Amino acid sequence: MRHTIHSAHSKPTVCRVFYRDANASHILSQALRQTVQPHLPERELVVLAIGTDRSTGDALGPLVGTHLSEMNPSGLPIYGTLDEPVHAMNLKDAIEQIQKNHPRAYILSVDACLGPYKHIGMISLTEGSLRPGAGVNKRLPEVGDLAFTCVVNAGGFMEYFVLQNTRLAHVMKMAQVMANSIYLAWTHLQPKVQPERPVITIRSLEKNAPLPDEKRHDWQTG
Repeated sequence: MRHTIHSAHSKPTVCRVFYRDANASHILSQALRQTVQPHLPERELVVLAIGTDRSTGDALGPLVGTHLSEMNPSGLPIYGTLDEPVHAMNLKDAIEQIQKNHPRAYILSVDACLGPYKHIGMISLTEGSLRPGAGVNKRLPEVGDLAFTCVVNAGGFMEYFVLQNTRLAHVMKMAQVMANSIYLAWTHLQPKVQPERPVITIRSLEKNAPLPDEKRHDWQTG
């Protein structure tokens, strides 16, 4: 079983909103823009979507990566899609590849998480790294500068079973909101980034293909 669900940790929450909120994508995109903008263009925004399509609950990350890549956000590197997922078995390789190809990376880590029943569907943007696997007692390296997560189901008991039985329809809607918010934020951030960035890059970890040289305000709803 390849689960990379992370558990909640005490880092500053920039934004938290329920995915069914009509303005969720716009609220999240504004929070993303204001958090990421100070780091550009000195650093390079990279999206790392963690998870596996072998579990409906854990498919959130790859779904976000896939939805986002289909929008074709020019110049935004994306790691982790349904076709090329980043999960427990290859996470270390993905981190190494990002460090090699994007030495100034500012990583937005995307993942599913488990939490209290009343928080199911809550999307959070949190400063600091994400700890994938903690929710299912896996020890994996912390990764990222900004954690973008959504509570896909209730935690605390039989986590693997819960993830396997999470409704895909709900996860897909959560993923769409998250992907939309990243895309909206990027369309505003891109003019502040150096020109001539490469077109979106989704790399196969197995092939290790080289990349071209490159060249609180708090919002809460519900």
